[in-house]
Amino acid sequence: MYSYIFKRLLLIFPTLFGILSINFFIIQLSPGGPVEQMINKIDSLQNQTEVHNSSAKIGAYRGASGVDAKALEEIKKMYGFDKPILERYVLMLKNYLQFDFGRSYYRQISVIDLIKEKMPVSISLGVFSTLIVYLLGIPLGIFKAYRDGGRWDILSSILIIFANAIPVFLFGILLIVLFASGNYWDLFPLKGLVSDNFAELNTWGKVKDYLWHLVLPVTCLSIGGFATLVLLVKNSFLDEMQKYYVTYLRIKGVGEQKILYKHIFRNAMLLVISSFPVVFLGMFFSGSLLIEILFSLDGLGLLGYDSLLHRDYPVVFGTLYIFTLLGLLASLISDILYVVVDPRIHFNKN
Repeated sequence: MYSYIFKRLLLIFPTLFGILSINFFIIQLSPGGPVEQMINKIDSLQNQTEVHNSSAKIGAYRGASGVDAKALEEIKKMYGFDKPILERYVLMLKNYLQFDFGRSYYRQISVIDLIKEKMPVSISLGVFSTLIVYLLGIPLGIFKAYRDGGRWDILSSILIIFANAIPVFLFGILLIVLFASGNYWDLFPLKGLVSDNFAELNTWGKVKDYLWHLVLPVTCLSIGGFATLVLLVKNSFLDEMQKYYVTYLRIKGVGEQKILYKHIFRNAMLLVISSFPVVFLGMFFSGSLLIEILFSLDGLGLLGYDSLLHRDYPVVFGTLYIFTLLGLLASLISDILYVVVDPRIHFNKN
């Protein structure tokens, strides 16, 4: 097992290197980078100034005069584009090995500090959504497996499939209209992670205010993952319950509770454990963009979207590096959990 973990840790470096390299050259060679955007802004300002001056002096307007060579070189130097692309690539790899991601082009703050600033929102959404999905989804999936084909199973399946079919943003709008807009029930806050008077509240008041703000966005974020997990758990348990060893244990007179928790649970949960990294990272990093927009939450999802939109390369590559590294480590943890749940599984070759 230790040799397998060591090999997987070694594989992280070439995998991370390959992902960064591909994305670096694709993004760097694509048009519309920060230099082009800055030039367009300067041209736009020059055009507006010349149009304004032409009203005082006819014939003074010369159109888009562009940016002179000296100013262009200053802009390139400001964004680091005065160096050849290969030199920029090597410099990026060297800095990233030291976890130095540079500064944001437009926010004038280091990438690490920027991620730390946005992290509380994503942690709140990701952790609470994952807890709700797993704490409710696993028991419900087991219950549905043991009541397969019954009235409760059919009714709950219809509700789950219907909820899963609703787009996240549409479900969020529905919750806002019903519970936060004042048109029906004004029960929950409409935006933000805390209230404006949060600093004035006592400890219990802060906890209550914080959790109250999370109810609607966490509900929206949990609904899709909850439906998927319930069906996954149900199908996994049904598959295990139909195997011969379960029938054999029942013939021997082993109790249902012992069969469930000692044998079926351990085998059926393997698929659930394998899906955990995907579910968690999806909610934690990328699945909250629409939720953040709907509920005016400034987290990592919105940060990544804005960075791509404005070609803020240090933020784009810095977040890509961190998220990819965490994803690879989470995949390794998933494999280790396989062995923890079922010691019969091993990854060493005989």
